[in-house]
Amino acid sequence: MTGGSWSWVLLISAAFGGGAVNSIAGGGTLLTFPSLLAVLSPVMANATSTMALVPGTFGALWGYRKELAGNRAHLIQLWPPSLLGGIAGSLLLTRLPERIFSELVPWLLVTASVLLLLQHPLTKWLGAHRMANPKPETLIAVIVFQFVVGVYGGYFGAGIGILMLSSLAFVGIPNIHQMNAVKTMLGGTINGVTAIIFIFAKVIVWKYALVMALASIAGGYLGARVARRMRAEYVRALVVAIGFGVAAYSWLQR
Repeated sequence: MTGGSWSWVLLISAAFGGGAVNSIAGGGTLLTFPSLLAVLSPVMANATSTMALVPGTFGALWGYRKELAGNRAHLIQLWPPSLLGGIAGSLLLTRLPERIFSELVPWLLVTASVLLLLQHPLTKWLGAHRMANPKPETLIAVIVFQFVVGVYGGYFGAGIGILMLSSLAFVGIPNIHQMNAVKTMLGGTINGVTAIIFIFAKVIVWKYALVMALASIAGGYLGARVARRMRAEYVRALVVAIGFGVAAYSWLQR
C-alpha cells in the first residue's frame, strides 16, 4: 500500500478504533500496528503505533476522571513499576531480537484472558469482602507482575490493558470501571515513557504519528464515555473477547 488517500483512511480509522479499544479493554495496538505495517518497517510501525496511541490516553483519562479520584493509593503503588518496566522493555527492544519476546505474547494474552474470564467465580470463592484489603504478599505479587507488564509494554505492548485488568481484580478495586480507569493511567505511563525513548531513537514516522494521535484522542474519550455507560458484565465480556482475538492474531504471526 502506498501513501494514498486509502492509506490515510485506514490509519486514521485504526487510530480512532485503537484509542477507543484501549480505553475500554486494551489491545488497541492490534488495530494500529498491523495497519502501519502496510506502509512501514516492523520497528518503525511499532514505534509509530505507540506514539499515535499515547495521546488517546489523555482523552480516556478525562472520561475516567471520577473513577480515578478514588484510586490514588493504587496508582501510588503501581505507577513506579509501570514506569521502570516501560523503560526496561523499550531499551530491550533496541538490544534483543523482537522474536524472543513475541514468542511469549500469545501465552501471556491467553493466560490473562482466562484469568479475567474466571475472575467473578474466583472472587466469589475467595470471598469478595476480603479483597478490599489484600494481603501484603498479594500486593507484592501484583506489583512484580505490573513491572513485567511494563517490560512487555515497552517491548511491544499489544494487550497490556488486558494483562493489567487480570491482576487489578486482586488489589481491592471494587468494579470494572474503576479498574479500567487505573489501567488507563498505568498503560499511559508505560506507553508514554516508551514513546520518549523511541523519540530519542528516531524510529517514529511523524507524518503518520501526529494525524493518528489526534484520532486516538477522540477514540479514547469516546471509548471511556461508552464504557462507563455499559453494564459491567458486558465490558468484561468485551475485554475477554478482545484478549482471545489478540492472542489468535499473535499466533497467526508466528
